[in-house]
Amino acid sequence: MSGPIASLRGLGPQSSRMLAAAGIASLAQLQELGAVGAYLRVRAAWPGASLNLLWALEGALTGRDWRAVAREERTRLLLELDVRSEQGR
Repeated sequence: MSGPIASLRGLGPQSSRMLAAAGIASLAQLQELGAVGAYLRVRAAWPGASLNLLWALEGALTGRDWRAVAREERTRLLLELDVRSEQGR
């Protein structure tokens, strides 16, 4: 997987702007942070970010449609988000 973030499945210009606002400019950074880590950084910089972005980030990193991620990985991602949010406090 290489190329600009906006070329990833399910991530378009708005997602790229949100990631850039959070200081995530490369695919390598996105992969290192993972979907939940990237979402937490975006949410800190862009408080209105919805959970659809989390599903889209996971989908982009795993090559799946965000709707499938929301259906199949929702509980796992929300639990990880909760744990990591608590650790950040």
